Amino acid sequence: MIGLGRMGANMARRLQKGGIEVVAWNRDVKVTQDLAQETGLTAASNLADIVSRLKAPRIVWLMLPAGEVTQQQIDQLSALLSPDDIVVDGANSYYKDSMRRGQELTEKKLHYIDAGVSGGVWGLENGYALMLGGEKAAMERLKPAIQVLAPGPESGWLHCGPTGAGHFVKMVHNGIEYGMMQAYAEGFALMKGREDFKLDLGGIAEMWRHGSVVRSWLLDLTAEFLASDQELKDIAPYVADSGEGRWTALEGIEQGVPTPVMSLALMMRFASQGKDEYADKLLAMMRQGFGGHAIKSEKS
Repeated sequence: MIGLGRMGANMARRLQKGGIEVVAWNRDVKVTQDLAQETGLTAASNLADIVSRLKAPRIVWLMLPAGEVTQQQIDQLSALLSPDDIVVDGANSYYKDSMRRGQELTEKKLHYIDAGVSGGVWGLENGYALMLGGEKAAMERLKPAIQVLAPGPESGWLHCGPTGAGHFVKMVHNGIEYGMMQAYAEGFALMKGREDFKLDLGGIAEMWRHGSVVRSWLLDLTAEFLASDQELKDIAPYVADSGEGRWTALEGIEQGVPTPVMSLALMMRFASQGKDEYADKLLAMMRQGFGGHAIKSEKS
């Protein structure tokens, strides 16, 4: 396991607990050593050390940020691994990058599996939803580890198809997640706006969790934090966006498939980041220009 951030470390913990022997490395040596002391996994000092400690054919799972960081590690690994070894990319990589990487590693007689991983900080306890792409033979070799990481041996994971399919499905999954989150946020904002009703938003969220058609894990989490804080005064109205939301919107454009909910949810995240401020200033100037409407200055 390469990369021991929040998800990588917990995945290593779950594997060790499930009887899968793990050799791990993280660029922060102390993180690796502390996790080794906690779980009994083997701490490696670098990539070459990982390769030397694993018996061929090896399985190397990367849980790193998508993009250049993952690409650099795959490039370095491919020069160290032996034919028939498996590289699993657990980052939220762009599926087209995964297709390219799979082809490149195949030419080096290595196997590549793209693994879309969902579960966040709760995966250690509940298991991880795993969306996997790659060759069937490589998947069979990886299956024992997958069955430990997933919520159940035969549930919560799927071999989605050839290389790239896993990360494609995860990309769409995250686009749906954007839309669901935006809908919940807008609905609770509407209820918060009716101050005269004095609505108990935490109570409403909790009630909806039971029997309602809008119940979900996202609602469970929302009910939990609204139970203790409905005002959210200390929370900045800034929502980050990740690559998957952008890629999903672009995929809709490329295919000519309408995805207005997911795309608009992405745009709302941009707006929360202040990326609509200049446009709003222009709108204010236009209103003044054609209608003589007053402009509110930054100081007022």
